[in-house]
Amino acid sequence: MQANKKMVVLGSINIDHVLQVPHFPRPGETLSGKQYQMSFGGKGANQAVAAGRSGASIAFMACVGEDEVGHAVREQLAKDNIDISAIEMAKGEATGLAMIYLDDQGENTIGIYPGANASLTKAYVEKHQQLIIDSAALLLQLETPLESVLAAARLAHQHDILTVLNPAPAQPLSDELLSLIDIITPNETEAEALTGISVQTDKDAEQAAHGLHKKGIDIVIITLGSRGVWLSVKGQGQLIAGYEVTVTDTIAAGDTFNGAFLCRYLETADWHQAVDFAQAAAAIAVSRQGAQTSIPWREEIIDFLN
Repeated sequence: MQANKKMVVLGSINIDHVLQVPHFPRPGETLSGKQYQMSFGGKGANQAVAAGRSGASIAFMACVGEDEVGHAVREQLAKDNIDISAIEMAKGEATGLAMIYLDDQGENTIGIYPGANASLTKAYVEKHQQLIIDSAALLLQLETPLESVLAAARLAHQHDILTVLNPAPAQPLSDELLSLIDIITPNETEAEALTGISVQTDKDAEQAAHGLHKKGIDIVIITLGSRGVWLSVKGQGQLIAGYEVTVTDTIAAGDTFNGAFLCRYLETADWHQAVDFAQAAAAIAVSRQGAQTSIPWREEIIDFLN
Protein backbone atom coordinates (compact mmCIF):
# COMPACT_ATOMS: atom_id res chain seq x y z
CA MET A 1 0.00 0.00 0.00
CA GLN A 2 1.07 3.59 -0.56
CA ALA A 3 2.21 5.53 2.49
CA ASN A 4 -0.75 7.91 2.31
CA LYS A 5 -3.30 5.09 2.47
CA LYS A 6 -3.32 4.62 6.24
CA MET A 7 -6.69 3.86 7.80
CA VAL A 8 -8.01 4.29 11.33
CA VAL A 9 -10.58 2.17 13.12
CA LEU A 10 -12.39 3.69 16.09
CA GLY A 11 -14.35 1.15 18.09
CA SER A 12 -14.85 -1.45 20.76
CA ILE A 13 -12.76 -4.17 22.34
CA ASN A 14 -14.54 -7.07 24.06
CA ILE A 15 -13.70 -10.44 25.49
CA ASP A 16 -16.09 -12.93 23.91
CA HIS A 17 -17.50 -15.80 25.95
CA VAL A 18 -19.05 -18.18 23.40
CA LEU A 19 -21.30 -21.10 24.33
CA GLN A 20 -22.45 -23.47 21.59
CA VAL A 21 -26.01 -24.70 22.19
CA PRO A 22 -28.48 -26.80 20.15
CA HIS A 23 -30.85 -23.82 19.90
CA PHE A 24 -31.20 -20.43 21.55
CA PRO A 25 -32.66 -20.84 25.08
CA ARG A 26 -36.27 -19.83 25.57
CA PRO A 27 -37.33 -17.83 28.66
CA GLY A 28 -36.84 -20.00 31.73
CA GLU A 29 -35.01 -22.73 29.78
CA THR A 30 -31.62 -24.11 30.82
CA LEU A 31 -29.46 -25.70 28.12
CA SER A 32 -26.26 -27.71 28.31
CA GLY A 33 -23.63 -26.28 26.03
CA LYS A 34 -21.66 -28.42 23.60
CA GLN A 35 -18.57 -26.23 23.59
CA TYR A 36 -17.28 -23.14 25.39
CA GLN A 37 -14.64 -20.73 24.13
CA MET A 38 -13.24 -17.43 25.39
CA SER A 39 -11.58 -15.22 22.78
CA PHE A 40 -10.80 -11.62 21.88
CA GLY A 41 -13.58 -9.77 20.07
CA GLY A 42 -15.54 -6.53 19.85
CA LYS A 43 -16.69 -5.09 16.55
CA GLY A 44 -13.98 -2.44 16.45
CA ALA A 45 -11.20 -4.88 17.31
CA ASN A 46 -12.50 -7.49 14.87
CA GLN A 47 -12.56 -4.97 12.03
CA ALA A 48 -9.11 -3.68 12.92
CA VAL A 49 -7.74 -7.23 12.94
CA ALA A 50 -9.41 -7.99 9.60
CA ALA A 51 -7.83 -4.88 8.08
CA GLY A 52 -4.41 -5.59 9.61
CA ARG A 53 -4.37 -9.19 8.44
CA SER A 54 -5.56 -8.09 4.99
CA GLY A 55 -2.46 -5.91 4.65
CA ALA A 56 -3.66 -2.47 5.70
CA SER A 57 -1.56 0.22 7.31
CA ILE A 58 -3.84 0.74 10.28
CA ALA A 59 -4.14 2.45 13.66
CA PHE A 60 -6.79 1.52 16.23
CA MET A 61 -8.48 3.98 18.62
CA ALA A 62 -10.00 2.12 21.57
CA CYS A 63 -10.00 1.54 25.33
CA VAL A 64 -9.37 -1.53 27.45
CA GLY A 65 -9.66 -2.10 31.19
CA GLU A 66 -6.99 -2.06 33.86
CA ASP A 67 -6.84 -5.85 33.93
CA GLU A 68 -4.74 -8.72 32.65
CA VAL A 69 -7.07 -9.18 29.72
CA GLY A 70 -6.53 -5.58 28.63
CA HIS A 71 -2.76 -6.08 28.50
CA ALA A 72 -3.18 -9.36 26.60
CA VAL A 73 -5.49 -7.77 24.03
CA ARG A 74 -3.03 -4.97 23.29
CA GLU A 75 -0.22 -7.47 22.80
CA GLN A 76 -2.30 -9.57 20.42
CA LEU A 77 -3.46 -6.59 18.36
CA ALA A 78 0.15 -5.52 17.87
CA LYS A 79 0.87 -8.99 16.45
CA ASP A 80 -1.93 -8.39 13.92
CA ASN A 81 -0.04 -5.50 12.29
CA ILE A 82 -2.00 -2.79 14.12
CA ASP A 83 -0.67 0.50 15.54
CA ILE A 84 -1.90 0.30 19.15
CA SER A 85 -0.38 3.58 20.38
CA ALA A 86 -3.82 5.15 20.93
CA ILE A 87 -5.32 2.25 22.87
CA GLU A 88 -5.75 3.52 26.43
CA MET A 89 -6.33 1.65 29.67
CA ALA A 90 -9.42 3.05 31.41
CA LYS A 91 -8.85 3.53 35.13
CA GLY A 92 -11.11 1.48 37.35
CA GLU A 93 -12.82 -0.27 34.43
CA ALA A 94 -12.88 -3.83 33.18
CA THR A 95 -12.32 -4.68 29.54
CA GLY A 96 -15.61 -4.96 27.62
CA LEU A 97 -17.46 -8.27 27.66
CA ALA A 98 -19.72 -10.12 25.22
CA MET A 99 -21.83 -13.18 26.09
CA ILE A 100 -22.59 -15.14 22.92
CA TYR A 101 -24.88 -18.09 22.24
CA LEU A 102 -24.03 -19.98 19.03
CA ASP A 103 -26.64 -22.45 17.72
CA ASP A 104 -26.25 -25.52 15.52
CA GLN A 105 -27.00 -23.48 12.38
CA GLY A 106 -24.08 -21.15 13.05
CA GLU A 107 -26.34 -18.21 14.01
CA ASN A 108 -25.71 -16.23 17.19
CA THR A 109 -27.30 -13.97 19.80
CA ILE A 110 -25.11 -11.56 21.75
CA GLY A 111 -25.33 -9.57 24.96
CA ILE A 112 -22.68 -6.91 25.67
CA TYR A 113 -21.31 -5.22 28.79
CA PRO A 114 -19.44 -2.11 27.54
CA GLY A 115 -16.94 -1.76 30.39
CA ALA A 116 -13.93 0.26 29.22
CA ASN A 117 -15.58 0.90 25.85
CA ALA A 118 -17.69 3.56 27.57
CA SER A 119 -14.43 5.48 28.19
CA LEU A 120 -14.02 6.12 24.47
CA THR A 121 -15.46 9.60 24.89
CA LYS A 122 -15.55 12.76 22.81
CA ALA A 123 -12.56 13.98 24.83
CA TYR A 124 -10.67 10.81 23.87
CA VAL A 125 -11.39 11.48 20.18
CA GLU A 126 -10.12 15.05 20.55
CA LYS A 127 -6.96 13.85 22.30
CA HIS A 128 -6.11 11.48 19.44
CA GLN A 129 -7.56 13.52 16.59
CA GLN A 130 -4.26 13.74 14.71
CA LEU A 131 -4.47 10.02 13.93
CA ILE A 132 -7.70 10.67 12.05
CA ILE A 133 -6.46 13.85 10.39
CA ASP A 134 -3.39 12.03 9.06
CA SER A 135 -5.34 9.07 7.70
CA ALA A 136 -6.94 8.33 4.33
CA ALA A 137 -10.02 6.62 5.79
CA LEU A 138 -11.92 6.17 9.05
CA LEU A 139 -13.97 3.07 9.90
CA LEU A 140 -16.67 3.33 12.58
CA GLN A 141 -19.23 1.06 14.30
CA LEU A 142 -21.74 1.56 17.12
CA GLU A 143 -20.47 -0.33 20.19
CA THR A 144 -18.90 2.84 21.63
CA PRO A 145 -20.63 6.07 22.77
CA LEU A 146 -22.56 7.63 19.89
CA GLU A 147 -21.30 11.13 20.71
CA SER A 148 -17.76 9.89 20.08
CA VAL A 149 -18.72 8.32 16.76
CA LEU A 150 -20.30 11.62 15.73
CA ALA A 151 -17.26 13.62 16.86
CA ALA A 152 -14.93 11.39 14.84
CA ALA A 153 -17.19 11.58 11.78
CA ARG A 154 -17.31 15.39 12.01
CA LEU A 155 -13.53 15.57 12.24
CA ALA A 156 -13.06 13.27 9.26
CA HIS A 157 -15.58 15.22 7.22
CA GLN A 158 -13.82 18.52 7.99
CA HIS A 159 -10.57 17.07 6.66
CA ASP A 160 -12.09 15.34 3.62
CA ILE A 161 -11.28 11.84 4.94
CA LEU A 162 -13.21 8.87 3.58
CA THR A 163 -15.62 7.83 6.33
CA VAL A 164 -17.15 4.36 6.53
CA LEU A 165 -19.88 3.40 8.99
CA ASN A 166 -20.88 -0.14 9.82
CA PRO A 167 -24.18 0.70 11.60
CA ALA A 168 -24.07 -2.16 14.06
CA PRO A 169 -25.53 -2.96 16.48
CA ALA A 170 -28.71 -1.61 14.85
CA GLN A 171 -30.04 1.58 16.43
CA PRO A 172 -31.63 4.87 15.37
CA LEU A 173 -29.12 7.35 13.94
CA SER A 174 -29.41 11.09 13.40
CA ASP A 175 -29.57 12.62 9.94
CA GLU A 176 -26.53 14.66 10.96
CA LEU A 177 -24.39 11.57 11.48
CA LEU A 178 -25.61 9.90 8.30
CA SER A 179 -24.87 13.06 6.28
CA LEU A 180 -21.19 12.77 7.33
CA ILE A 181 -20.82 9.20 6.03
CA ASP A 182 -19.36 8.35 2.61
CA ILE A 183 -19.88 4.57 2.73
CA ILE A 184 -22.39 2.67 4.85
CA THR A 185 -22.37 -1.12 5.27
CA PRO A 186 -25.55 -2.40 6.96
CA ASN A 187 -26.84 -5.96 6.91
CA GLU A 188 -30.53 -6.60 6.21
CA THR A 189 -31.58 -5.97 9.82
CA GLU A 190 -29.59 -2.75 10.12
CA ALA A 191 -30.83 -1.50 6.73
CA GLU A 192 -34.41 -2.01 7.89
CA ALA A 193 -33.71 -0.20 11.17
CA LEU A 194 -32.42 2.82 9.24
CA THR A 195 -34.98 2.90 6.43
CA GLY A 196 -38.06 1.00 7.61
CA ILE A 197 -37.78 -1.28 4.57
CA SER A 198 -37.69 -5.03 5.19
CA VAL A 199 -34.91 -6.31 2.95
CA GLN A 200 -36.07 -9.66 1.56
CA THR A 201 -35.42 -9.26 -2.17
CA ASP A 202 -33.06 -7.40 -4.49
CA LYS A 203 -35.81 -4.84 -5.07
CA ASP A 204 -36.07 -4.28 -1.32
CA ALA A 205 -32.30 -3.80 -1.13
CA GLU A 206 -32.46 -1.30 -3.97
CA GLN A 207 -35.20 0.69 -2.23
CA ALA A 208 -33.34 0.64 1.10
CA ALA A 209 -30.18 1.81 -0.64
CA HIS A 210 -32.05 4.71 -2.26
CA GLY A 211 -33.39 5.67 1.16
CA LEU A 212 -29.84 5.87 2.49
CA HIS A 213 -28.65 7.78 -0.58
CA LYS A 214 -31.29 10.39 0.24
CA LYS A 215 -29.56 10.86 3.62
CA GLY A 216 -26.46 12.02 1.73
CA ILE A 217 -24.52 8.73 1.58
CA ASP A 218 -22.90 8.09 -1.80
CA ILE A 219 -22.04 4.40 -1.41
CA VAL A 220 -24.39 1.85 0.15
CA ILE A 221 -23.23 -1.73 0.66
CA ILE A 222 -25.94 -4.00 2.10
CA THR A 223 -24.56 -7.37 3.15
CA LEU A 224 -27.04 -10.17 2.48
CA GLY A 225 -25.37 -13.20 4.03
CA SER A 226 -25.01 -16.14 1.66
CA ARG A 227 -26.80 -14.23 -1.13
CA GLY A 228 -23.92 -11.78 -1.43
CA VAL A 229 -23.86 -7.98 -1.34
CA TRP A 230 -26.06 -5.24 -2.77
CA LEU A 231 -23.67 -2.52 -3.97
CA SER A 232 -25.21 0.84 -4.81
CA VAL A 233 -22.94 3.62 -6.05
CA LYS A 234 -24.75 6.97 -6.21
CA GLY A 235 -28.03 5.23 -7.01
CA GLN A 236 -26.71 2.60 -9.43
CA GLY A 237 -27.12 -0.76 -7.74
CA GLN A 238 -26.39 -4.41 -8.40
CA LEU A 239 -26.13 -7.72 -6.58
CA ILE A 240 -22.62 -9.12 -6.27
CA ALA A 241 -22.87 -12.82 -5.51
CA GLY A 242 -21.01 -14.26 -2.56
CA TYR A 243 -19.16 -17.54 -2.11
CA GLU A 244 -20.75 -20.82 -1.03
CA VAL A 245 -19.03 -22.41 1.96
CA THR A 246 -20.07 -24.62 4.85
CA VAL A 247 -21.05 -22.22 7.64
CA THR A 248 -19.64 -23.03 11.06
CA ASP A 249 -19.92 -19.71 12.90
CA THR A 250 -21.10 -16.27 11.71
CA ILE A 251 -19.84 -14.26 14.71
CA ALA A 252 -17.24 -12.09 12.95
CA ALA A 253 -18.47 -12.34 9.36
CA GLY A 254 -19.62 -8.73 9.01
CA ASP A 255 -16.57 -7.38 10.82
CA THR A 256 -14.24 -9.37 8.59
CA PHE A 257 -16.02 -8.02 5.54
CA ASN A 258 -15.69 -4.41 6.68
CA GLY A 259 -12.01 -4.50 7.58
CA ALA A 260 -11.02 -6.41 4.46
CA PHE A 261 -13.20 -4.25 2.22
CA LEU A 262 -11.72 -0.94 3.31
CA CYS A 263 -8.17 -2.29 3.13
CA ARG A 264 -8.69 -3.47 -0.44
CA TYR A 265 -10.54 -0.34 -1.53
CA LEU A 266 -7.69 1.87 -0.36
CA GLU A 267 -5.35 -0.28 -2.46
CA THR A 268 -7.39 -0.43 -5.65
CA ALA A 269 -10.05 2.34 -5.58
CA ASP A 270 -12.26 -0.32 -7.24
CA TRP A 271 -15.62 -1.09 -5.58
CA HIS A 272 -16.04 -4.50 -7.19
CA GLN A 273 -12.54 -5.72 -6.39
CA ALA A 274 -12.91 -4.54 -2.81
CA VAL A 275 -16.30 -6.26 -2.36
CA ASP A 276 -15.04 -9.49 -3.93
CA PHE A 277 -11.96 -9.51 -1.69
CA ALA A 278 -14.10 -8.80 1.39
CA GLN A 279 -16.64 -11.50 0.55
CA ALA A 280 -13.84 -14.02 0.17
CA ALA A 281 -12.45 -13.00 3.58
CA ALA A 282 -15.90 -13.32 5.18
CA ALA A 283 -16.48 -16.71 3.53
CA ILE A 284 -13.28 -18.02 5.08
CA ALA A 285 -14.26 -16.56 8.46
CA VAL A 286 -17.70 -18.21 8.60
CA SER A 287 -16.14 -21.59 7.86
CA ARG A 288 -14.20 -21.32 11.14
CA GLN A 289 -15.11 -20.87 14.78
CA GLY A 290 -14.61 -17.79 16.91
CA ALA A 291 -14.28 -14.08 16.26
CA GLN A 292 -10.67 -13.04 15.68
CA THR A 293 -9.58 -16.68 15.55
CA SER A 294 -11.63 -17.03 12.35
CA ILE A 295 -10.30 -13.95 10.53
CA PRO A 296 -7.97 -14.88 7.64
CA TRP A 297 -4.65 -13.39 6.62
CA ARG A 298 -4.11 -11.76 3.22
CA GLU A 299 -2.34 -14.79 1.75
CA GLU A 300 -5.30 -17.02 2.63
CA ILE A 301 -7.74 -14.65 0.95
CA ILE A 302 -5.67 -14.46 -2.22
CA ASP A 303 -5.36 -18.27 -2.30
CA PHE A 304 -9.15 -18.55 -1.87
CA LEU A 305 -9.77 -16.18 -4.78
CA ASN A 306 -7.34 -18.06 -7.00
